[in-house]
Amino acid sequence: MAKKLYVGGLPYSSTAESLKSAFSQAGAVESAVVIMDKMTGRSKGFGFVEMSNDNEAEAAINMWNGKDFEGRTITVNEARPLEPRNGGGDRRRF
Repeated sequence: MAKKLYVGGLPYSSTAESLKSAFSQAGAVESAVVIMDKMTGRSKGFGFVEMSNDNEAEAAINMWNGKDFEGRTITVNEARPLEPRNGGGDRRRF
């Protein structure tokens, strides 16, 4: 079963392709995505990599967590499930 990893501290110049290429050194990468800001089109500095199994995910964490990636020290750990949003915001009703 695939396991999703959170990758933080990415340089703004990072691409999904460079992330996939780097993490493929630890095993088979199912997918890689760098999260982009909708307004600026620039990277938000984090992304997600989905490894094909738990062993490869653990190898990727050991290989990359706290290491240099394109000039920045990155954080790699198991991604947490997306928490539901309450739909908040400052909606004023008159």
